Amino acid sequence: MNVKKDRIYKHVEYLTELYPARNHENIKSLEKAASYIEIEFSKPEWIVENQYFEVSGHEYRNVIASFNPEKDKRLIVGAHYDVCCDFPGADDNATGVAGLLECARLLDEYKPELDYRVDFVAFCLEEPPYFGTSEMGSAFHAKSLLATKQNVLGMICLDMIGCFSEKPGSQNFPMDELKSWFPGEGNFIIVAGRSYQAEFTSKISKLINRECTKAFPVIDPRLKELLELSDHRNYIDIGINAVMINDTAMLRNMNYHTEFDTIEKVDFDKMAEVIKGCYNAIICL
Repeated sequence: MNVKKDRIYKHVEYLTELYPARNHENIKSLEKAASYIEIEFSKPEWIVENQYFEVSGHEYRNVIASFNPEKDKRLIVGAHYDVCCDFPGADDNATGVAGLLECARLLDEYKPELDYRVDFVAFCLEEPPYFGTSEMGSAFHAKSLLATKQNVLGMICLDMIGCFSEKPGSQNFPMDELKSWFPGEGNFIIVAGRSYQAEFTSKISKLINRECTKAFPVIDPRLKELLELSDHRNYIDIGINAVMINDTAMLRNMNYHTEFDTIEKVDFDKMAEVIKGCYNAIICL
């Protein structure tokens, strides 16, 4: 599978170099990020839509590209492009956006025969102060699916897929019990979901592992803070199977939500493996 590391590097580089930072207050930077994503989505000559919504007197948008738009059933694959505060947001979440764009490019390159539609959605307003509220971009998108009674197979959220380490002890745990469940090295990803969606979570994890080793399903409700960390939560809340692909965020990445979340910290080799795994999950669901 031809994952292009130079392209995913370029995506992360562009997003992290936007100034001022692409947060909810800097509308021009958010618009530059959205326009960049829209252009990349348009290269395969797919149908690209913008879902506009208003929050606190400002207009924001989700950018959506559709593969197999004529199909009734659909899979949602998403990533948020905004950042927390004034931070560069390389791992959180330029890596997820780069993964989203590369998975879309791979679909166009290989053109697999699928009996379902794939909607790639770049979300705005995932980060504070809107995280966990009905004003997240993904909440608007999820509600639109519910309102139009779409037949959704599931949702895969890419959020922080670029921080890895082979150093012993580089993986932190909130509970001692978890040390026996996972490697002590931060060299894996998690497929996070809720306990009552264990079957879907396990399936996605197995599909990723065909191309990317060390993807672990995580559904333990004691890890609620981690499991609820991104846009997938809004799809679960309306009854859609949804998971988050993640490098365990603050449990591994000590630069999470800081000024040090920069492109130099991203492991593009490991990230390319994750993208291969996610692409396999997308086309084999």
